[in-house]
Amino acid sequence: MENWSVDQVCNWLKQRNLGELVPKFREEEISGAALLALNDRMVQQLVKKIGHQAVLMDLINKYQQQKSGLESLTYCCGTAFPKSPEVISGKNLKSFFARYKTLQWTSSYALPDFPYDVKCILAEKKCPDHSMRIRIIEFLQADMTKYLEGSLYPNSQQYNIVVNALLQAYPFLDEDGNGFLLWKRALKDRFKYVRRPIEDDEQVLRNKCKFGHRRGQTRKSSFAENKPDDVQVQVEEEPVHLEGSATDVHIKWLKQEYMKTQRNWKEVDNRMNVTIEIRRKMISDKAPLKDILRLFPFLRCPYQLFREFQLLTHMDIYKKTVEILEIYSEKILSLYVVRNNPINIMLQENLKRHTEEDILKYMRMTAACLLLPDVFGDDSSLFAAVNEEVKVATPVLEVKNPFNVNSCEFVLYVEREELAQLDDCTMALAALVAAFHVFDIPCPKRIHRTLNFLESLVFEVRSPASLP
Repeated sequence: MENWSVDQVCNWLKQRNLGELVPKFREEEISGAALLALNDRMVQQLVKKIGHQAVLMDLINKYQQQKSGLESLTYCCGTAFPKSPEVISGKNLKSFFARYKTLQWTSSYALPDFPYDVKCILAEKKCPDHSMRIRIIEFLQADMTKYLEGSLYPNSQQYNIVVNALLQAYPFLDEDGNGFLLWKRALKDRFKYVRRPIEDDEQVLRNKCKFGHRRGQTRKSSFAENKPDDVQVQVEEEPVHLEGSATDVHIKWLKQEYMKTQRNWKEVDNRMNVTIEIRRKMISDKAPLKDILRLFPFLRCPYQLFREFQLLTHMDIYKKTVEILEIYSEKILSLYVVRNNPINIMLQENLKRHTEEDILKYMRMTAACLLLPDVFGDDSSLFAAVNEEVKVATPVLEVKNPFNVNSCEFVLYVEREELAQLDDCTMALAALVAAFHVFDIPCPKRIHRTLNFLESLVFEVRSPASLP
């Protein structure tokens, strides 16, 4: 950053939604070195809006902290172990370098210079067709490989950084709020395609040997939170291949087990693992939902729905939803836009009848969940039908007696059919978000702001959507 020109600084500002500051920065000739030398008083004179001042100082401070961390690490490597090269190449030091390399991406990554035809399409702010999307993905993949110094195994955070940079520079590519996942999946598929024929790259061979790539081979899958990103990517990218007869055996067993009251959940997990390829193909081929649920009825169980989501994204949707509601419930209920909402009025009436803190917290979280569409100005009927009949085909919640602890009901509907009964608002919200991804259902435009907010928090997007 120290060597950046004024133009590079201005591009950096645009990528971080600070485009309003560009004219002033050009007028004052703020280069990279000048940017890092700014103090609080200078920023106050340069930037009028307090919000922009806070964001700019935060970005500068983060870069300086990362730089100082790298310098201290380099000093440690050069002085503490001058006579022990074998220690320097140890696993711990490699992990340190990998971590700091990822941190460098956050502040230094800039989009590549796209070819002329791609620039023309992007300049017209037109959504590219299939062939043009492939061209964009190819250039992003080649550019990432340069940043990775030839490696073909980016981690999840690096994918996030690149896709975020693309969507911040060209917001129209974020198709109905689902663009992030679509572009990220396409980019990961491109890396997989490039890796597939390579037989002489040491890292590719090592990973192939480690994770197994022979057709028909069965591998164990793990969904522990502490697994490294490269391991998690392999679980997604290398599903187990099954012959037709083997698939039929697993499907028959799953259908029979679903009818039992006492189920062997460990075996259910195993058989859902090995049938994921045929299941995902059915969903991508737009097979009727009834057919998918007939063959894989365990997708009606919230636990398996969440597990399927984790197979696809490596994210614990239920845990993330708990965190979201705990953090944002009070903020949502304090907003002026929901003050006279019937849900909020119903909440206030019911709060007077209880004193137990657990019940009060449950009621507030339930209200915050149901008020989300109103906060974003979305159509609440596409989110939840409260004490009403479900009327839409896209995933929606049916909620009855939301503030009655003893008789409240949460049910997830898809295509106007009951999919799963849920215990509380947290499980209901997690199931709603998961259903869109698991069944590959496009998000309706009239609810996309709400789901975009939730997904940006679930997927830990670097610049998450915020409450209005």
